[in-house]
Amino acid sequence: MKYFKHLRTLLLACITTAVFFQSCRNDEAPPYVQTQTNSFDNKVYKAWNDKYLELDRYAKGNRPGTGPRSLAYMSLAAYESVVAGMPENNSLELQYSGISLPKIEHGQEYYWPACVNESYGFLMTRFFSQMEIEYPSLFNGIDQLHNQLHEQYAGQTTPEILARSENYGKLVATAIYEWEKQDFAGHNAFLNAQPNDYQPPFGPGLWQPTWSDFSAAVFPYWGDVRCFAMRASDLIAKPPIPFSEEEGSPFYAQAYETFSAVNNITKGGPGAYESKWAAEFWSDDMVDLTFGPPTHLYAIANQVMVIENLNLAQCAELYAKLAMAMSDAGVAVWKSKYIYNVERPITYIRRVMAQKYPEATNWKTMLNNPITGVQGFTPAFPAYPSGHSGFGGAGAKILASFFEYTPSHAGTYSFTDLCHNNRVEFIGTPRTFSSFKALGDEDAYSRIPLGVHFRMDCDEGVRMGELAAQRVLELPWRK
Repeated sequence: MKYFKHLRTLLLACITTAVFFQSCRNDEAPPYVQTQTNSFDNKVYKAWNDKYLELDRYAKGNRPGTGPRSLAYMSLAAYESVVAGMPENNSLELQYSGISLPKIEHGQEYYWPACVNESYGFLMTRFFSQMEIEYPSLFNGIDQLHNQLHEQYAGQTTPEILARSENYGKLVATAIYEWEKQDFAGHNAFLNAQPNDYQPPFGPGLWQPTWSDFSAAVFPYWGDVRCFAMRASDLIAKPPIPFSEEEGSPFYAQAYETFSAVNNITKGGPGAYESKWAAEFWSDDMVDLTFGPPTHLYAIANQVMVIENLNLAQCAELYAKLAMAMSDAGVAVWKSKYIYNVERPITYIRRVMAQKYPEATNWKTMLNNPITGVQGFTPAFPAYPSGHSGFGGAGAKILASFFEYTPSHAGTYSFTDLCHNNRVEFIGTPRTFSSFKALGDEDAYSRIPLGVHFRMDCDEGVRMGELAAQRVLELPWRK
């Protein structure tokens, strides 16, 4: 009996102990779980992207390659400021030498939109510093937007979390900007878009400043700018078609296509309105009139972001990829432009084709500037390869990789671009595309009926842009 009495006492003690420890476990706080970036919406990106589009329209020196470069650094900084809340994604810090990024405080909460707001607010004033004097109201709008969002977030989280988040976003942006400044060819290049020390080479078929404004070369040293993903071997375009002034030569045929495309529009030939519509819709060449050519692709992304209701994490990845790809495409295209120095169609047509076609003597492009009144001008840099085509190829491939052949879209993505809706200075009627590839290709080949490029320029520009996008997609974004 005594044995069973001791056994009963032992069992009761074990049960009491188990209940005690179970009770203790139930009283313990659950393990800390960081709020993920994808818990937030896209509104902070929408606000800052709209601000960028507004500034880019008027910013001197911010196009062509400088714009996507600034977007790349701002978008990379924003991505790095929230990637700690994206468990499936990697930081890209280890991909680049010279970057030293701060780390989050583990076990502490962050309000990720505030990190993005602080990052953009810090960097945008630096990448648009040239506007502080000429456009003070636009420039001051950067701080106004930053403060507006700060006040909004102050009502949505605690003062402690907001302060921690804003401090972290600014520290990340500062680190990225310090790294950006190490790229001497690109840093503040918008302040000297047409350096006086560059003299273009003379020779048959080589680019010289063109009619009608004979403007000096724009960004002749842009090929020395740092890339984000492209390799040194990627930066040189394939050789262009051999130069020739013979009527039956492939080069002559390229010039004849551009010559005829413009003539068809001016004479109201078959498909003239459609050709003019596409040419004007994608131009974006004029400062003060529209945003720049690469920014057009960013504006398209903004529209799709809203349609697809992307969350904050998706925005961070999309815009970093898009801007980095277009920045690299710009570096590669401009490096190749000033290696091959191919003359523009207007120079060739007026000099060579006028020998057979009298109307070629005074032939001009369709590119007219309603702001300055300059008619029939050509962008001030060599023809081959095409910058529009590079940006279009890069941007379209990134957009396709993000939105096409996904669970939401089994195939390509049909899209109507509203970027220039209601414009009156040119045909801004929205255009609809069956895929992003079709959109990017039209961006590229619209330069032929505009009169500023040969077809070979567009072909190679698209190839280089798509390669830039592929290299960016190959970066280790995901774990």
